[in-house]
Amino acid sequence: MSFFRKSRLITTAVALMVGASLFAGCGGSGKDAEAPKAAAELQGTVTASGSTALLPLLKPAQEEFQKKHAKVTVNIAGGGSFTGMNQVASGAVNIGNSDVDLPAEYKDKGLVDHKVAVAPFVFITNTDVTVDNLTQQQYVDVMSGKITNWKEVGGKDQKITLIHRAKSSGSRATIADIVMKDTPFTDNAVIQDSNGALRAAIASTPGAIGYVDAPYADNTVKKLAYNGVQYNPQALIDGKYPVYAYEHMYTKGEATGAVKAFIDYVMSKEFQESYVEKNGFLPITKVKK
Repeated sequence: MSFFRKSRLITTAVALMVGASLFAGCGGSGKDAEAPKAAAELQGTVTASGSTALLPLLKPAQEEFQKKHAKVTVNIAGGGSFTGMNQVASGAVNIGNSDVDLPAEYKDKGLVDHKVAVAPFVFITNTDVTVDNLTQQQYVDVMSGKITNWKEVGGKDQKITLIHRAKSSGSRATIADIVMKDTPFTDNAVIQDSNGALRAAIASTPGAIGYVDAPYADNTVKKLAYNGVQYNPQALIDGKYPVYAYEHMYTKGEATGAVKAFIDYVMSKEFQESYVEKNGFLPITKVKK
């Protein structure tokens, strides 16, 4: 075989090998492009406790989030705002739900605040009460025990029974801050551990009065006006109705994984626009504090 012919054969063989290699490489790349790398599916358990005022909002959030993420379980309990902050600070839960800003004694606990909604509060009475409105001072006088009969505020001759929340409640802290100011509550009161229990107690107790997160104020009780203003969303937005609180979801350190995903969902435009107002709350973007 001539030298030139042998050279041509070697060159051809090399070219075929390189071409086959390139073809195989291109084929592999195409296959990878057709099957993109799947993202890791979100999974785990999210635990939250605290504010019962926030429960009417977090229950639908829990249901919708679990539909989107079948491998995530979200467990939500009440117990009161300060209970929620205590439990998240100790690491007992992932999220501490609260109606109150972080108190000074929690400032060094490494808690991160996520404001998720605005919760209006309303004063409610048993349906047999004939009074429709109280001024702020009258509310103070009733809850401090100075006024004990409805006839003292224009109603019928009937004993006033105050039913409200324990000291661990953010609802109680909100009323103390906005309404009571520096006046202490009377000890002559019936204490309930949740908004739902408080509403039920008022509905079944003649002459009773108390306060609940607005979503709990149904037709089993009577809603009172505050300084002549009956609660409605626009009255709050316009600054005419002052009895409300920001709802917080506190985490110990920055949220990660399923916990972060759940909080992000609650704060998402999708959830805020579809569920917040429908469940009796207001998006934080609508209220200027």
